[in-house]
Amino acid sequence: MSDQQKRDRPDFISSRVQRRRAKIAAEIQRNRQGGHKIPTWVLAAILVIVVVGWIALIVLP
Repeated sequence: MSDQQKRDRPDFISSRVQRRRAKIAAEIQRNRQGGHKIPTWVLAAILVIVVVGWIALIVLP
């Protein structure tokens, strides 16, 4: 590895980390704004129904 490559590597990693953090921050901001098409309580109810269904299939037969 040349000296130039050794010097560029930390810059590359640093910029990659910064881009990743910016992407995560943007996603969090979008999630906080809301605008969800399906309310969270509906998704939670569906999850409960699915889990209860699986448990019923395992326990009842």
